[in-house]
This record gives sequence, C-alpha cells and structure tokens, in this order.
Amino acid sequence: MHPDNKNIGPYLFKQLRKANKELAPHILETNRGIQTIDFSNPKAVLELNRAILLNDYSLNWYDIPEGYLAPAIPGRADYILYLKDFLNTDKQAQGLDVGTGANFIYPLLGGSLFNWKMKGVDIDPKAVQNANLLLEKNTHLKGFLSAVYQQQRAQIFEGAILPGEQYDFTMCNPPFYSSEKEAFKATKEKSKNLKLKEVERNFAGQSNELWCNGGEALFIKRMVKESVHFKDQVGWFTTLVSKSEHLPKIRKQLEKLKAEHKTVDMSQGNKKSRFLAWRFKE
Repeated sequence: MHPDNKNIGPYLFKQLRKANKELAPHILETNRGIQTIDFSNPKAVLELNRAILLNDYSLNWYDIPEGYLAPAIPGRADYILYLKDFLNTDKQAQGLDVGTGANFIYPLLGGSLFNWKMKGVDIDPKAVQNANLLLEKNTHLKGFLSAVYQQQRAQIFEGAILPGEQYDFTMCNPPFYSSEKEAFKATKEKSKNLKLKEVERNFAGQSNELWCNGGEALFIKRMVKESVHFKDQVGWFTTLVSKSEHLPKIRKQLEKLKAEHKTVDMSQGNKKSRFLAWRFKE
C-alpha cells in the first residue's frame, strides 16, 4: 500500500464508528479480539467505506443507490496516490475519470486529497444523478468537480473529452468480466472461499460496472485505439489493469501506435494491482 494511504494501518473502528453510527451493528470481533466486519456483506462494506470517507476524507455525506458498486476506499486511494507520484507535479492537476459510477469515488478522492479538478463521466444516467447528489451534499468539492452523462455509449473518449478541453490525465477502472455468467462464476468462487453457505446473485454492482463484451482486455484495447484521436488534449492516459496476463498484448498495441508507456505496480496486502499509463510522442 502507498505509504501516504490514510488506511495503511488497521482500521480504527472506534473513530470510524463515531463518524458513522450505522457501522456499529456490522462490527465483529474475532477469536483474537480483533475488530473487523463481514466483507461478504455489501451493507457492511458500504457502511465501512462511508465511515472512512466521513472520517478520513472530510466528506459531509456519502451514499450510493442500492445495487451499485461500493468501492474499497484504501485501494481506490492508492490509484490516486501513485498517480500523483507518477505525474510528479505540485500544480492543481486536471483529470477525467472514465466510468465514474454512482460512487464517484476517484473525483471525490482526487478533490479531497489534492484539490484536483476532475470530471467524471458515465453511461448510466442514475449513476451520474447520484454523483451530482454527492456534489450537492459536499459543497466544498462542488467548485472543482463535475459529473457528466456520456451519451455516446459505444465510445469511451468521444463525447467525454469535448473540443477545447485539456487534461493532465485520464483514469479508468474498466469492467473486469466479459459477461454476467463470468461475473457470477467469480462471485460463486469467492463465496466458496469465504465458506458461505448460499450464493446470491448479487454482484454489488451494475452490469456496466462489472462486465462488457470482451471483458477488460478488449475494453482497454478500445480505449487505446480511441486515445490516439485525443493525444493533443491529454497528457497521460491511464487505466487499471486487473489481470497482468493482459499486459503483453496491450503493450504490443501501444508500441504499434508508437506510444510511450509505463506500468506502475501497486499492492494491498496479498492483492497485486497496477495501472498502465501511456502518451503519444510528438
């Protein structure tokens, strides 16, 4: 985990419970006396992340509609923190979050941590509506954050980056799976590992948040292909890549397009992750 991550140590449940009283019923104690929550329970996860945002990131209010993805804040914060190191600038950066979701998490973190000016775009109107509600409730962030509906569902940057706009970076957490079936299979396997008795068809996320045709690899390839047309408006294009085996083909595509590219490795406990960054030479 990034050394500046606010949650690099154990969760301070006493403080978190004070910040969000709804967390209290979900706090459990292990045989060793360590406090935790049931991470297989979407409600418990939401209340924990709500508490973290209220306690550690100066948010006044946070909520997402039922059934939408509740992101793990420490991992999302790592992307922002490592991206800040990668950009290596102290100026107020301007960024675009592709597929921002109802949680609007990357703009909220970028604004809270570094006063970044960020626009989040999404093809789901309900997600954008909730993102704007988050801005209404957190007025201290409203001046430099925005959430916009992406009307061109078949495009990634077209319609998201408007003529005359300039961004220091773009960022994205692409859909992991290629189908609902694959997403359910992964959920079933996770439930098995957690020794749950029942597997519910509850992905804690909408279809566009979790899967798309071709899955992560094809989505990123489409992103790379489209990025060529916006090379004069973006400093660095970046995206999370959940599966390292996808990297060779994506890098090959970038090299074919004569793009400079770098991979930044991250880790949270035993979980390894990374983001890929690229830009086009003059």
